[in-house]
Amino acid sequence: MRPSSSFLQSYLSKDQLIINHSLSSIFNAFKSNQGGLVEVKMRQFYSWLFNVILISFVLLKNVKYGSAGITSTFIRSEWPSIDIPLDNEAFAVPEGHNAPQQVRNFHFQLVHITQGDYSGKAVIISWVTVDEPGSSKAQYGTSENKYDFSVEGTMTNYTFYKYKSGYIHQCLIDGLEPSALNFCSLNCFGFQYDTKYYYKIGSGDASREFWFQTPPKIDPDASYKFGIIGDLGQTYNSLSTLKHYMQSGGQTVLFVGDLSYADRYQYNDVGIRWDSWGRFVEQSAAYQPWIWSAGNHEIEYMPEMGETIPFKSFLHRYPTPYLASKSSNPLWYAIRRASAHIIVLSSYSSFVKYTSQWMWLKDELKKVDREKTPWLIVLMHVPIYNSNEAHFMEGESMRAVLESWFIKYRVDVIFAGHVHAYERSYRISNVHYNITSGERYPVADKSAPVYITVGDGGNQEGLAGRFRDPQPDYSAFREASYGHSTLEIKNRTHAFYHWNRNDDGKKVATDAFVLHNQYWASNLRRRKLRKHYRSVGSRMATY
Repeated sequence: MRPSSSFLQSYLSKDQLIINHSLSSIFNAFKSNQGGLVEVKMRQFYSWLFNVILISFVLLKNVKYGSAGITSTFIRSEWPSIDIPLDNEAFAVPEGHNAPQQVRNFHFQLVHITQGDYSGKAVIISWVTVDEPGSSKAQYGTSENKYDFSVEGTMTNYTFYKYKSGYIHQCLIDGLEPSALNFCSLNCFGFQYDTKYYYKIGSGDASREFWFQTPPKIDPDASYKFGIIGDLGQTYNSLSTLKHYMQSGGQTVLFVGDLSYADRYQYNDVGIRWDSWGRFVEQSAAYQPWIWSAGNHEIEYMPEMGETIPFKSFLHRYPTPYLASKSSNPLWYAIRRASAHIIVLSSYSSFVKYTSQWMWLKDELKKVDREKTPWLIVLMHVPIYNSNEAHFMEGESMRAVLESWFIKYRVDVIFAGHVHAYERSYRISNVHYNITSGERYPVADKSAPVYITVGDGGNQEGLAGRFRDPQPDYSAFREASYGHSTLEIKNRTHAFYHWNRNDDGKKVATDAFVLHNQYWASNLRRRKLRKHYRSVGSRMATY
C-alpha cells in the first residue's frame, strides 16, 4: 500500500520536532565545551538526517494527484456466485390480499418504475400479468387507499426462442403536459414535486398497491441522494447488495448495466430468469425510480436459438424516457432530477463521429444548464479508466472519441460497471495523447471527471480479483468486493460520496470523499456563494 500525502505531512511534522531537539542538544554541548559529545551528537544528527531524506524521497516519489492510490488488501468471505433457486422466497409471488394466484392465477408482478420525462414530474409504471392481459389501468393519488386519478396504459409481449412473455403493461403518469412518449399519458391536474403518491394496479382481490416519492423541483441547491448499482444479477450476493442499498436512504437508483444475467441460460430459461429478476428487484424498483442503462448481458445475441435482435428482452421490459430528451434510441437518453443532469450512454451502440449517439450527445451537452442543474453525471457500462485485468482497455475507443467533451463540459463524475470490482480514479485525462505525439499516460486534470467503476453488484460470474500491478497513478482506490455506492448531493457546491462493501452495511463507508462541483468550483463563483454557505470541514478526501 502506498503512503498518503497526509501521512507524509504527519511524518515530516514529527521530524521537525526531532530536528529542533537535535540542534538544541548540539548547541548545549557547545556551550558546555564538551567537544567529544558535540562530535557524537553531530554524527547522530547527520545519520538521522540522511535517513529522513531517503525515506522522504521514497514517500514523495509515490505521491501523485494529492494522495497516493490504495489497493485494498481486504479479502471477504463470499457466498457462492450461483443464482438463487427459483423456488426461493426472494422470487416469491406476493401472498395475502395481494395474492394474484387467487383470482384465476391472474398474476400481477414484476412491478417497477422509472422517470417518465425530462424533468422529474412523470413516472413510467411497468408490470406484468402472467396468464391474461387484464387491465392496463393505474390508479393513483396522494392519500393511501384513495385514488383520485387514473390513467390507461399500453400492453405488449414478446417471444424469445419458445418462451412467451407475460403481458407487459407500461403506463406513463405525466402531470405537466400530454407526452410524445409511446405510452399512455394524462394531464393529471398538477402532478406535484416532492410529494408521495400511492398507486394501484389491477382490481379487486387481484390488485396491488405501492407508492413513490416525486423528486424536488429542479433547483441548483436541491439536495438528493442517488444509489449506484451495477452488474447485479440474482445471486445471494446480489440479494445482499440490494438489501444494503435499501437501508442507505437512497431515493433513486442509477443502474449502470447488466441486469438479470439471464443470457447465461439457454432456451426458455432465458425468459424465466428475466421474470425472476423482475420479482427480485421489485422490493425496491416498485417504490423508487431505477434509471436504466444497458450492458453486454442485455444484448442476448443467440443465433443458435434463432435470436438475433440485440437487447430484445431489455427493450420490451424496461422502458426509458428517451424521446423526452430528443434521443432516437431508448439506449441513450438524458434526464434532469433535483439538481442533477444525468446522461445515459450506450457502450454497445455506435458512438463514433457522426453516428446517432454521437450527434445526440453533442446536442445534449450544449443543453446542460449548470445554473439550474449544476451536477453533471454520466452513466455508461464499460469504464473508460480501469486498472483491472478484466476488460482492461475495453473503454479506450469511447475515451478517444468522447473524453475531450467530458473535459470541455466539466462533467463531475462518470459511473460505469462491467468490471466486477470497485475502483475510483483521481481527476485525470489523456486528451493530449495521439498516435504520433503527446503524453502517453493520463495526467492530473482539474477539469476532468472522477471515474468510478461499480460493477460489483453480485452476479454469478463472481469477482474480478486481479488488478494490474503496480497500481497506475490515476487509480485512487480499488477493491474486489461486492457492494453499492451512494452520491448524496447537498447543494450546488458539494456532494458526499460513499462506497460500502456488503460486509460493512450502510454505516461504515469503505471509500468516501467530498465531491466539489466542477461548475461552481471556480474562485469567482465560490466568492459569490461564500455569503450563502458555510465551508464544509471533513477528514475525507476532496475532489
